[in-house]
Amino acid sequence: MLRISYLRVGVAISKPSSISTLPSISFSSSPSSSHSHLTFIPKTFLFRPPSLPLSPFTSIMAPKASASYSTGSSSGEGGGEREILVQHLLVKEEDQKLLLDLLQRISKGEDLSDLAVEYSICPSKDEGGMLGWVRKGQMVPEFEEAAFGAPLNKVVRCKTQFGWHLLQVLSEREESLLQDIQPAELHAKFQDPNFSEEAQLIDVREPEEVDKASLPGFTVLPLRQFGTWGPEVTTKFDPQKDTYVMCHHGVRSLQVSKWLQSQGFRKVYNVSGGIHAYAVQVDPSVPKY
Repeated sequence: MLRISYLRVGVAISKPSSISTLPSISFSSSPSSSHSHLTFIPKTFLFRPPSLPLSPFTSIMAPKASASYSTGSSSGEGGGEREILVQHLLVKEEDQKLLLDLLQRISKGEDLSDLAVEYSICPSKDEGGMLGWVRKGQMVPEFEEAAFGAPLNKVVRCKTQFGWHLLQVLSEREESLLQDIQPAELHAKFQDPNFSEEAQLIDVREPEEVDKASLPGFTVLPLRQFGTWGPEVTTKFDPQKDTYVMCHHGVRSLQVSKWLQSQGFRKVYNVSGGIHAYAVQVDPSVPKY
């Protein structure tokens, strides 16, 4: 099993998507299975956009599998909700004098992130108060209301059960899309001669599997070699392009699809059923194994 480990301070919940920093990776595999698995456990990280939100005041609620995920047809458009990039500083409720002093220093040109490192009591202080990309439903209500109502780059304050926050929204974007695509739909797209140039095709199977059966145009990124290609994925692939991910049966590819979405890939499509389903449903000439 391939495990990607994270630590989220103050919230003991698992997060199926992850990582903007380079993850710490341990690898193990079961002798009875040829499949590798990504397991995501949130951790405080060095911020390299895009990222995931991280905070002890994140709402304690079961997270969604993805920002936008559907197992239906790929013809529909998902997403549309805003995601915002937020940094913040947290002080105790009784430290109002400190809060006002920090606000004054910010008004004179000091940077919120620098002050967070020195004064914030949130674990995110180690990253200059960076929480990463967040969407509605992930933060406690008071923080969410203030953050989603704040003008870009303006420092605003709000109070939650954790104390006083100074927060700053640095950027915003449309929520990303993660969706299944059926083999027949993928086959139809292959009929367009421009498809391979306009889309990015990723096969996460192992080399010995690819030798048995493959589809044209796919770049092979073996899941067991995640530690090699993972850190460079956003430089070798364009997060703004439609990205299609395939494996043998659709399980490993879904795990990688979720991870790619967490890295800022805007539209990610998981090939439902993998190359096996493609061979059974669409093209019998593709070997089955």
